Amino acid sequence: MRKPLKIILPTVAVLAAVPVLAVATSAIFNAIATKSDLAAITPYGEFVQVAGKRMNVVDTGTGDETIVLLPGLGTAAPALDFEPLVAELRATHRVIAIEPLGTGLSDQADTPRTAAHIVEEVHEALQQLGVEKYVLMGHSIAGIYALEYSARYADELVAFVGIDSSVPGQPGSTDEVATDGLAALNHLGIIRVLSAISGDPYAGMQFDDETKRQMRLLSTKNSMGPAILDEMRLAPENFAALRDARFPESLPVLLLVATEDTEVAGWVDLHEQQAETVAHGEMKLFAGGHYLHHTHSPEIAAETTAFLADLTAG
Repeated sequence: MRKPLKIILPTVAVLAAVPVLAVATSAIFNAIATKSDLAAITPYGEFVQVAGKRMNVVDTGTGDETIVLLPGLGTAAPALDFEPLVAELRATHRVIAIEPLGTGLSDQADTPRTAAHIVEEVHEALQQLGVEKYVLMGHSIAGIYALEYSARYADELVAFVGIDSSVPGQPGSTDEVATDGLAALNHLGIIRVLSAISGDPYAGMQFDDETKRQMRLLSTKNSMGPAILDEMRLAPENFAALRDARFPESLPVLLLVATEDTEVAGWVDLHEQQAETVAHGEMKLFAGGHYLHHTHSPEIAAETTAFLADLTAG
């Protein structure tokens, strides 16, 4: 009866070793592939010095109004992610797409990713560019950062335009974001494998093949980097710190809201209430998901241009 046991034990040992060998192979491949990915990234935009770091920005277009674009949480390549919207706006506006530290081609941050630090760094970048009056346009969590921004630099803002932007007190906003182990999984190459088998997240969208490739490369570089992971970890604290915040009553606010973004209860009502807190607040509904700038860039540009024109006329 001991002979089968002698056969089973080595077999179990071999089976147990398979995942270990697979992970080791994945880690080695990931290290090699990461170097190759970095070499394949094509530079774009320009660097400005912020807190001793290089922050990448794309500054394009002409017009009387300057629009500053801020990304949502976890956007690995903000300027490329906003490219369809930039293409619609730059004919009539100066457009500046900011890549906060730890995203795009910008350096990693060495300060905690609090709303205060992020806002200070974005403002410093605009100061370096000599931009003194501008429209702040932000996606997702940028709506929270915009509240901090408007509290500090209201005199510089022409308006805020939210692209399905986050709002204070939204359900689930202070829930802890699980980030433990993600950096290790990324180092071991597991994230790369999962990304490879998950399909094209940009399928059917207004991005050419090379832009998609660059976004995938930058996602591998940044999505599990220390800055983005820290911003994810601190998101509940940032929401909590600004729970009772409001835009200055005199700041015009345009909120572009996705009707198919159903993950947060009362999403449309929350934005309607926020629009009512300012003297000139408007909310426009779009039949689409959270990333409206991927699917409705022409409409976003048209609504923004009309809103700003109305401010000038008034």
